[in-house]
Amino acid sequence: MSIRNQQIKLDDIYLDVVRKDIKNMYLSIHPPTGRAHISAPLRMDLDTIRVFAISKLSWIRKHQDKFRNQSREAPREYITGESHYYLGKRYLLKVIEHKASPKVVLKHGTMEIYIRPNTDLEKRRKILDEWYRRRLKEIAPDIIAKYEKTMKVKVNEFGIKKMKTKWGSCNIKAKRIWLNLELAKKERHYIEYIIVHEMVHLLERHHNDRFMAYMDKFTPQWKFLKEELNRLILPHANWG
Repeated sequence: MSIRNQQIKLDDIYLDVVRKDIKNMYLSIHPPTGRAHISAPLRMDLDTIRVFAISKLSWIRKHQDKFRNQSREAPREYITGESHYYLGKRYLLKVIEHKASPKVVLKHGTMEIYIRPNTDLEKRRKILDEWYRRRLKEIAPDIIAKYEKTMKVKVNEFGIKKMKTKWGSCNIKAKRIWLNLELAKKERHYIEYIIVHEMVHLLERHHNDRFMAYMDKFTPQWKFLKEELNRLILPHANWG
């Protein structure tokens, strides 16, 4: 159970407040803009939450500045010579026109995209996005199966979509996890970390001490991976 739609303003900072069935308050800062979010117990009054937020004001500013100053990729043009990434490795795009169905082929340090003549930028983007989606759909099942055994949980379904502020999400009731399409561009250990994070929600709904204990158990290096993932260059198109 959660109650949304409350907000605190401190100077020039706005904090979203969500009350949940939890015992303690939790503060988090979300990419790409550094949106501040407080999860608080259901019966906690707003003044108490405000005092907590004020005590964390310098911490909030520090982490918001980090996100706002983070490097972003230039807008993609999908032309020959442009850099693209797959599983953390950089490839130079090579655009090849042909009169057949589009496809993407990796060759050493190049990523060849075969397209029909006069294919516009938007269509090129969709072709590459679909290729990334297929690759991630090939990678994820083995990771999910591995941790289903370890955690003794069952993922009924997983999907891949573009997300603006999250690397993944979990529908606990349906036992369905979603992965951000951008993960296909990151190294495999980041993909594994996000999958584990979402699967742990099948054991613990909230980001509380119990949740973090599970993360320590299943992915001991998760804090480092989280920090590194949020430090990576953000894609221009996905995050806006």
